[in-house]
Amino acid sequence: MNKNIFTYKKSGVDIKASDKFIKFIANISSNKKGKKKFNKIGGFGSISDIPKNFKNPKIVACTDGVGTKIEIANQLSKYDTIGIDLVAMSVNDLIVQGAKPLFFLDYISINKINLSKLKSIIKGILKGCKMSDCELVGGETAEMPGTYEKGKFDIAGFAVGIVSKNNILNKNKIKKGDLVLAIPSSGLHSNGYSLIRYLLDKKKINIKKNYFLKKELIRPTKIYVKEILKLIDKNLINGCANITGGGIYDNLQRIIPKNFCCEIDLSKIRPLRIFDWLKKNNISDKEMLKTFNCGVGFCIIINPSNFKKITKIFSKEYRPYIIGKISKGRKKVVFNEQINWS
Repeated sequence: MNKNIFTYKKSGVDIKASDKFIKFIANISSNKKGKKKFNKIGGFGSISDIPKNFKNPKIVACTDGVGTKIEIANQLSKYDTIGIDLVAMSVNDLIVQGAKPLFFLDYISINKINLSKLKSIIKGILKGCKMSDCELVGGETAEMPGTYEKGKFDIAGFAVGIVSKNNILNKNKIKKGDLVLAIPSSGLHSNGYSLIRYLLDKKKINIKKNYFLKKELIRPTKIYVKEILKLIDKNLINGCANITGGGIYDNLQRIIPKNFCCEIDLSKIRPLRIFDWLKKNNISDKEMLKTFNCGVGFCIIINPSNFKKITKIFSKEYRPYIIGKISKGRKKVVFNEQINWS
């Protein structure tokens, strides 16, 4: 071959490797049981029917990523869980508005196609889609030499859902006397990882040699879709919030109507072990609450009479518990007491 001839591969982009990855996705995503709802992956786009059991249907769309949790995945060379995180971050936002996830698309940008790494990520995405009862219908994989350093990558996801107009969860359903319930998180989910990585670096902690951290830092985000949709179908909740970046305060105030106040008793919160560990490493309560979920992955606002019915729908590990109430007030969220750290 003439060394002076310029090719895409010489620039760092391997089309054949990309094609192999697309074929892998198409094969693995088509090995699903049941009726196929969408056309094959690899086309210019995906076409979907609108389900017939929705009256006056409205489309809801969300997008998100997993932040610098990907750096932890790189450190541990473990990529099968961040795909679940990616799906969770979007579908958990969809259900806040009462929407049922329909389909999901991913975007992966990477320095150089690494089939083993990418296959693990996709397997996680497909697992997350299965847990959310939605379909992976397409995406984009961009090989970007010069933009990303060797071994580096980023991922983003896009979820689309559907909801009947009358079932949209909005602020108008929330009223004085409602209870605020916390649904436990599985752990850190996908927020606060820049602070965590900064802490690990400053304290020179090698997570590969720490079994607890190695397990907790890569633990996937809990997907709340099935439980929350059951509650919505039974008309058991008045509002809900996905507790992500900004913590309990920032995310709850997004759903509280004007002249109402969400009073949270912080002493009721049950922090998981990973948050106790972080707190012991010189992070203030204020910083913990605005950076992490502190053990509360999702909040629902309910009529007190529905409490027992709601708790029966969840497994013991994720059973909701009361952390506050709705009252009249100018401040949308008020914190009382303090978290009891171990």
